[in-house]
Amino acid sequence: MNSARIKFYIAASAFCGLLSSCSFGPPPEPAKAERIMYEWHDVGGPGEISIHIDLSEQIATVKRAGKEVGWSFVATGIEGRATRPGTYRVTEKIVNKSSNKYGWIENEWGEMVNDDATPSSPLKPGERYVPAPMPYWMRITHYGVGMHVGNIPSPGDPASHGCIRMPKDFVPLLYEQVKVGSPVKVAY
Repeated sequence: MNSARIKFYIAASAFCGLLSSCSFGPPPEPAKAERIMYEWHDVGGPGEISIHIDLSEQIATVKRAGKEVGWSFVATGIEGRATRPGTYRVTEKIVNKSSNKYGWIENEWGEMVNDDATPSSPLKPGERYVPAPMPYWMRITHYGVGMHVGNIPSPGDPASHGCIRMPKDFVPLLYEQVKVGSPVKVAY
């Protein structure tokens, strides 16, 4: 190869490198934006906390003295186990609660073999029932519905057995401000 041709290839390679548009592979994937699951901007102060759960939108709105201080996606009850609309009050708060109605079954190696079990579900040898954890439990009904940390697999869609699941980073903030007696409205 003659020196003129070598100089041309070197110059062409350098030029492509500067432009970075001479790539032959697929373009890089754009970074996926993370979905914002909640906002919280309460600074305390006077006034009581109230919570409104919108079953249609699957969003909780939190107000202090009538002024919005936060919101979050929620996952309420699926069809057949729907969260009932109504006006409630928080009647109990427990930081570390487990369900006495729902959970899952694990085999002897800790693998989940039934993700929708109850305490009376039959067990095979080596299996055990595990009650579902419900951290930062805030009860609103006498029949076992409350707000707590829980999985929200598809924001905007119901997913629970009737409780109101909320994002894990949001619930401790809410729990700190809610009192027994705080009003909770659940509506479409």
